[in-house]
Parts: sequence; C-alpha cells; structure tokens
Amino acid sequence: QVQLVESGGGLVQPGGSLRLSCAPIGFNWDRYAVGWFRQGPGKAREGIAGIHTNRGDGITYYADYVNGRFTLSSDTTRNFVSLQMTRLQFEDPSTYHCATLRRCAAPPSDLDMDQWGRGTLVVVSP
Repeated sequence: QVQLVESGGGLVQPGGSLRLSCAPIGFNWDRYAVGWFRQGPGKAREGIAGIHTNRGDGITYYADYVNGRFTLSSDTTRNFVSLQMTRLQFEDPSTYHCATLRRCAAPPSDLDMDQWGRGTLVVVSP
C-alpha cells in the first residue's frame, strides 16, 4: 500500500522556522513529482511548492506568496522531501500535506494531486 507520511510540524513563534519532511512508504520518489500544500480551518487548500524528484534536475516551483521564505528540496538517496520554512507569520498556520503530483506548476494545483498524506500541523503563536 502506498502512503505518504509528513512530520516536523509544531508550535513556533512569529519569525521562527520549521523543517517539514515527507517520506513515502511503498514507493520511491524517483518515479514522481512531489508537492506541498496547506489548508487552514475554513480555508481552501493552497499549493506551496513542487519539485520534479522523478527528473532529478532539482527544479522547484513556488507559489508567489512564499516570497523566498520556504525552500523545497529532495534527498533521493534517503528518499524524503523537505520543506524548510523560515520567517513564519500569523497567516502560515495550517495543516501541511505533501502529495505526489501528476505535473508541477507554480503554484502546484490540487487538481494535480495524486496521493497525499494526513498532514502535519503548524501553529504560529507568540
């Protein structure tokens, strides 16, 4: 059975940083494109960033609102994808999900989501 497992969420102060990770269970990243999404309470899901782990070229795609604060990377040797988030703000709290994608775009579209995990919660509070 194919699964995605996110980790790394938690409570952080405004301006702080978190590193989220996503690990696949039952498959390797080198066959997929991967993206991160987030969804806050009562809000629509937002695409954050995507990467072509299946191509190995390391090209990444970001939503404009990321504005250089988040960095997506993949480690195909250890088979996980990370989202380094810095300068977290009050509008960033959400449940963050990783997903395999049928294609990458900037920002990644939830219409291209194929499989996704249960998510990890990020809370920003003084």
